[in-house]
Amino acid sequence: MAQRPEGDVQLTITFWYYKDLARAEAFYRDVMGFTLAIDQGWAKIMHIGGGAHVGLVDETKGMHNSEPIKPVQLCIRVPDVDAWYAYVQEVGVDGLSELFVNDEIGIRAFVFNDPEGWQIEVQTATRPGA
Repeated sequence: MAQRPEGDVQLTITFWYYKDLARAEAFYRDVMGFTLAIDQGWAKIMHIGGGAHVGLVDETKGMHNSEPIKPVQLCIRVPDVDAWYAYVQEVGVDGLSELFVNDEIGIRAFVFNDPEGWQIEVQTATRPGA
């Protein structure tokens, strides 16, 4: 039976496709505070934290196109969701929700959209193990 190759995964990258790559890169750098980890020209791989990355791709060069419906969400867990909420209110983001609590899964969170409509959730756990 086939076995998975040994060794840890080195990076985790989720790729999203954009009509305006420069605008997306500026948002993730200047608003979200992510750093550029790998610059491939038409793909900008931004470091989120740990081994997590988001890849921003110019749709004219990548494997997919930017579509109007974005059925994927980027969720980042932070130590202080209230501080993040105050921050994004100040910088101004599209589609900002109210802060909400989901007791079933143990989070306090809010959502907003990046410049091309990809949804970002920022959350803090409200109980251990959540």
